[in-house]
Amino acid sequence: MTVKSIYVGMVGDMLHAGHINIISEAAKLGRVTVGVLTDAAVVSYKRLPFLGYDERASVVRMIKGVDAVVPQHTLSYADNLRRLRPDIVVHGDDWAQGNQQSHARDEVIAVLGEWGGRLVEVPYTPGISSTMLFAAHEDDGLLAHNRQGRLRRLLAAKPTLRVIEAHSGLSARIAATARGADGKTAFDALWQSSLTDSALRGKPDREIVDKADRLRTIGEISDGTVLPLIYDGDTGGSPDRVYELTRALDSAGVAALCLEDKIGMKRNSLYGTGKPQTQASIAEFSARITAFCAARRSSDMMMIARIESLILGAGQADALARAEAYLDAGAEAILIHSIAESATEVADFTAALRGNGVKVPVFVVPTTYSNTPIAEFEAAGINAVIYANQLLRATVGPMERVAKSILDAGCCNEPELADGLVGIPQLLDLIPEHF
Repeated sequence: MTVKSIYVGMVGDMLHAGHINIISEAAKLGRVTVGVLTDAAVVSYKRLPFLGYDERASVVRMIKGVDAVVPQHTLSYADNLRRLRPDIVVHGDDWAQGNQQSHARDEVIAVLGEWGGRLVEVPYTPGISSTMLFAAHEDDGLLAHNRQGRLRRLLAAKPTLRVIEAHSGLSARIAATARGADGKTAFDALWQSSLTDSALRGKPDREIVDKADRLRTIGEISDGTVLPLIYDGDTGGSPDRVYELTRALDSAGVAALCLEDKIGMKRNSLYGTGKPQTQASIAEFSARITAFCAARRSSDMMMIARIESLILGAGQADALARAEAYLDAGAEAILIHSIAESATEVADFTAALRGNGVKVPVFVVPTTYSNTPIAEFEAAGINAVIYANQLLRATVGPMERVAKSILDAGCCNEPELADGLVGIPQLLDLIPEHF
């Protein structure tokens, strides 16, 4: 009797009894090939898996009843099905629910019909799911230990990341739980801005907040979310200072350090040439990158080199020359900064960099071209967009209005301040009790 070929598609992250049951039922029908969804396929419709594709595929390959494992590069099964032409596809019966899953089911049935294949659905195992296990691991703090390498995996899996500033545990939790109108669009990472860290303490943005204070903020942010954190390190100072900063950030589980190629007393880049600012030589800034690499050793923390050439009037050619030199020194990503009113300047830089054969991630901070839609950045080949100060700025106006209202009214008239004050229950819900 001819052995039938069976196809099972799954993420294979945090395996549980439901997964084993589906594979066991599939093995009763014939020779089982499991299509394990790649990271890019998974993040197209939900969170990044806890384990990377290679780890997930290795685990699935060792399950009794699995004969072969292949990558499934999209949520759609169609490409793999047409290539393998299985007799049967086995899946849990829960995927008839929800537009995206039910669409995938309809497509599988249609493609199988091209050669007379059929779909077999196994009853859903109640009371357990990868999503439930993920939430439990998040509550237990297990995912926090996986945070540092997540930025690299996200950059590899998604075309353009959304990164937002966080300046406290509360702002980190708000950022991590925010969702778009579709219920799934979310921020991928957090940015700890030196500007917001300074402003929060009532100090000018002059690189004067003590490193210990900023590390305490990192601790607060990390307690509130498992999102990877990028640290805005300003110039970093001397190579010795960069070395010590890197060791401290690495210990704190920071995913990336971003340094800007300026020297001397820090001035905010938004001043442009209106305030005295001096760009470091390529050799001097490369020495800071070398210090980072020496301090990082074997960890997953990334170095993002921030180039100020467009801010300081040095032009695209200088920016491109610096990018390639900084990458040669050990940087793994470029933040090209601009205070132009449109994204044209950063898009042109990215196109020229790609034209030179450089494929590393490019980050931008669209403070002065903030109305540029994410799709435009994606089309330009930009890999991450950092909304670097919006959450802190969002607090200033409402606080000023509430303070003035209390003074004018002689009391806190909360009904009149409904637009400026969240209710106490809503505030308490943001920070759930654990006992």
